[in-house]
Amino acid sequence: MAGVSTKAIKARMRSMESTRQITKAMELVAASKLRGAQMRALNNRTYFGTLFEVMDMISRSSIDFRSPFLTPGKGARPLYIVIAGDRGMAGGYNNNIFRFVMATLTEDALIFPLGKKTAEYFRRSKWECVSDSIPVADLTVGSCFSIARMICDWFLEGRFSSVTIAYTELVSLLTQTPKQTGLLPLTFEAAEPEGRHRTQFLYEGGDVHVFENIVPEYMAGVIYCAVKEAFASEQAARRTAMDAASKNADEMISKLNLDYNRARQAAITQEITEIVAGSEK
Repeated sequence: MAGVSTKAIKARMRSMESTRQITKAMELVAASKLRGAQMRALNNRTYFGTLFEVMDMISRSSIDFRSPFLTPGKGARPLYIVIAGDRGMAGGYNNNIFRFVMATLTEDALIFPLGKKTAEYFRRSKWECVSDSIPVADLTVGSCFSIARMICDWFLEGRFSSVTIAYTELVSLLTQTPKQTGLLPLTFEAAEPEGRHRTQFLYEGGDVHVFENIVPEYMAGVIYCAVKEAFASEQAARRTAMDAASKNADEMISKLNLDYNRARQAAITQEITEIVAGSEK
């Protein structure tokens, strides 16, 4: 029995060592992807922040400036763009954003899912989705522009009353916070308590025309930055989860090693006892 016990323990140790190799590799991959996603998100924030400032300036070009992007849409239902991951093994990353969004959704809300897990969750929960699943890993700047233009067209057609994006913000390697931001209708802070401050610029084609051509570009930038922020958060969460899993595997291997040595010692003691008992007969 002792021999069978040590053999079983040895097999479990090999299994745990194999698991530890996998979790350690996943941790290193997540760390590498995290650095790349952070850099891409940071590199684009300045450009799209400037676009917002330009739109703000154009909207102040006249006191009676009007654009459908500045007023609630004609549709009765709000649209939520929800960004989660394509895979699991990232701790509570996916569940955290889902719980956060569910706490703010109204019953008539429409969902635009970004990420395989997002589409799976909301379809399983019987929410109406306006798009098929789009993997986060496949989202490029170009695909975000296509999504933004499509949503802007739908908004102008009166399909939605508003558009909100929900994603996870990377606060630190150990902290990722769910967050949501209103995209449409656009809102700007008043320049003065008395009203808008006029700017002294003339825009070719008219200020409204220029403004409405910039809006999809700005929205694409917000979506892209949110996607990269969420992707970085997912990798940080996965890195933390895999690090914890690797440490747990190390602890389990140490415990199994101790159990193996005890079982081996017990087997040796049993054999010595049997030899001594046999010699005395």
